[in-house]
Parts: sequence; structure tokens; C-alpha cells
Amino acid sequence: MTRRAQTPSRKQADAARDRLPIPAGIQPAQPVSGQVVHLYSDGACDTARGHGGWATILRAGERELVLSGHEEGTTNNRMELRGLLEGLKSLKRPCQVKVITDSQYLRKAFTDGWILKWQRNGWKTAGGDPVKNQDLWEELIAQARTHALTFLWVKGHAGHGENERVDQLAVTERKKLRDR
Repeated sequence: MTRRAQTPSRKQADAARDRLPIPAGIQPAQPVSGQVVHLYSDGACDTARGHGGWATILRAGERELVLSGHEEGTTNNRMELRGLLEGLKSLKRPCQVKVITDSQYLRKAFTDGWILKWQRNGWKTAGGDPVKNQDLWEELIAQARTHALTFLWVKGHAGHGENERVDQLAVTERKKLRDR
């Protein structure tokens, strides 16, 4: 009996790609041998009012750092980016950062090389429109050139403990603006 090779599912292919380093040009020039940090981040936004919140949890061994904040006049994608950015900025030295996120926008910009394409196109999308959140992307690129990032996408609101926790923290921050 002959067995045919199975082609990997899209989910398996995405998971395999996420274990690879992000493309050259948005990673450190030298290998990073620093501490392994798990970074969980999320953003939340009331798009009608522009009230947004972000949160990140950094875990290295037994140590944990929780950060969160809020902004007015923002979008959900900006809050997703802000959560990752603030987490990376809090690191004191280059680290191997495993980013766990429920944002495909954030993950694919790194793992699928969107950032490099945007830069080559003068910060224009494939359709010729300006890339939204360029200011945050540029800050994230600077951080990605310091830390060795890998990404893991998790489905939002699906019971992943830390993802649920950062989501709740981001929502709590967003609500602070409503209560003013």
C-alpha cells in the first residue's frame, strides 16, 4: 500500500512560519542570546468614541511585569501595536521575545514581511494608500532590531489564560476614558 504525502493545512503552515525568525531587515544584525521573555499583548477600542486601551504581560521565568494604558482618538489596531511596543520598550537589554497575540494584523506584518514591503513602497500599501500607524510601525521596527522576535497567534476569546487577561486589562483601560 502506497501512502501519499499529506499537504500541510493552512493552520499547520501558519504555525510553522511563526516558529521561524522574522525576515532580515527587521531583526537584529547580530544573534541575540539574551533571556527568553514571553510577551502577551492586546488592544481594545470603542471605535465610535475612539477610546482605546492596551495591555501587555511580560513573563521571564517566575518574574512577571504587567503594563497597561489608554488613549483617546485611536483605533483597535493602534492599541494592538501599542501593547507590543510598550512591552518591548520596557526591556532593559536585548532578549529573545516570544510574542503571543490574537492580532493577525500585527503578526502578519512581521511574519509575512508586510513591513519590508511597506518600507520599499515608501510606506504605501499594495493599493497605493498610505500605511496606517506608520509612526508605531517605525518604533516597532527599531525594537525588532534590538530583540529577537518570534510570533505565536492565538485565537481571541478562546480561553487562552494570558490572552484573556490582557484583553480584560485593555478593556478596563478603555473604559477608564468612558468614565471621565
